[in-house]
Amino acid sequence: MGHRKSHDGRNGALRGRGTRLALATVALLMTGTALAAPGGAATPPPPPDPGTTPGTPSPAEPSPSAPAPEASPSPSPSPSSPAGGAFGAYLGFGPEGISRMTGLRDWLGGAQPTVGHTYLPGDVWSNIEGHPGFLEDWARWRQERDERMFVLNVPMMEQNESRLPDAVVRQLLRLGADGRFDRHYRTLAERLVGLGVPDTVVVLGWEMNGTTYSHRCGPDPEAWKAYWRRIVATMREVPGQRFRFDFAPNRGRDAVPWTDCYPGDDVVDIIGMDSYDQPPGETFQEQVEQEYGLRAQVEFAAARGKPVSYPEWGLFRGGDNPDYMRGMLDWFAEHKPLYQTVTDYCPHGVWQCEQNPRASEVFRKLMTERYAPGSGTPTPQPTPSGTPTPTPTEPSEPSRPAECVPLDLGPWVRKWFGRPLCLRLG
Repeated sequence: MGHRKSHDGRNGALRGRGTRLALATVALLMTGTALAAPGGAATPPPPPDPGTTPGTPSPAEPSPSAPAPEASPSPSPSPSSPAGGAFGAYLGFGPEGISRMTGLRDWLGGAQPTVGHTYLPGDVWSNIEGHPGFLEDWARWRQERDERMFVLNVPMMEQNESRLPDAVVRQLLRLGADGRFDRHYRTLAERLVGLGVPDTVVVLGWEMNGTTYSHRCGPDPEAWKAYWRRIVATMREVPGQRFRFDFAPNRGRDAVPWTDCYPGDDVVDIIGMDSYDQPPGETFQEQVEQEYGLRAQVEFAAARGKPVSYPEWGLFRGGDNPDYMRGMLDWFAEHKPLYQTVTDYCPHGVWQCEQNPRASEVFRKLMTERYAPGSGTPTPQPTPSGTPTPTPTEPSEPSRPAECVPLDLGPWVRKWFGRPLCLRLG
């Protein structure tokens, strides 16, 4: 992911390319030229916001390393529910993710999700800046109830899923630390404040200890930390903001220990963790006790007086695993995260994924008992019509009308419109 990508992919085939290629790639990104992902075409963004130019780089005005930003006057964390913190689910990328919350609530016997979770596209800078046409729906949902929380994953790099080689990532991290990309994050912060969601939880540069994303930490941890600090300082300068910044690595060591990437207590408000049912850790208890695992996370957060969160969690390599599901929900009940949002599509999900019936029943039963008004056994509800497929790696192409030529404009366009596009002849 941004929407889930492979958790165990590695960039070995891309590593080891020469400095000349790395510098050429950096030059292309700095000038806003879209790079093609390996084996595919460049991914165009959704329609640009009027008055903005997709892919426009920030002015080349290197600045000295950013001073330590002052802590934002962020509100104290919302009181945690005795059941295990505020909950929600990733139910879809755009407005469909909002509309499905009602179905999830009904399936859970009236347990009301209060966390809305989505991701900014990481293809070009104009999308990382946050198109109002995309953010408006989420802002409207957040404003309808005071107890709601809006969680937004924000990439730190353009071409964030393009498997850029380490040499390119290293150069881009250093440019970011020097302030080259500040204006994109200032624009995003201004838009969020202007839309009435100044208290957005920003999951910045998630899963940085892995290798899936271009915003990974491994090629240069010191530059990565300086760049994170730069982004936070820039967004906190915007008047009216009350953002909370969530540092959310993958569970476990992955490519590098996530503690090597931690940028400092003054620029982190929440210690998150993305934790799917997959190795390392064959059992849930092993996932708790492993090096840099769940216990290490809560102890690291407690030592700093920070709340914990779980922006992404769900089933994966272990298949339909009710023990994992029960373990995670009991973990939340014990440690009271600020919020937790299950990734609800196959293979990870519970409501929208029929291939996990046993784990889904555990989720439904425990969530209903702990969150539904009056508790009790959930009333049987119909399964959602159709299983959405947010961000599949290889989306299947539905049948198209006769005399209709398909237009392959890339996965972000399919994601934006909800289906592939075609051009009718004549």
